[in-house]
Amino acid sequence: MTQLTLHIPEAVLATLQQAPDEFLQELRVAAAVKWYELERVSQGRAAEIAGLSRAAFIDALSRYRVTPFQYTVEALAEELRDAD
Repeated sequence: MTQLTLHIPEAVLATLQQAPDEFLQELRVAAAVKWYELERVSQGRAAEIAGLSRAAFIDALSRYRVTPFQYTVEALAEELRDAD
């Protein structure tokens, strides 16, 4: 596993009223949600990045108001046509 070091000003943690571990977890979830939303990673990989189970990641998507479905209207219409 790769380990990264992130330098965050103390004032940021104070403003957010978070301990460093809480901030790190929130940062991981936010990044995973955004990368999933941008379709850069799958739902399973995003859950792994966030350090969550897939079910917990879907809950996080809801909190961030991001749909758990990565279908475009066109892809869904095509899939429905193929099902006939």
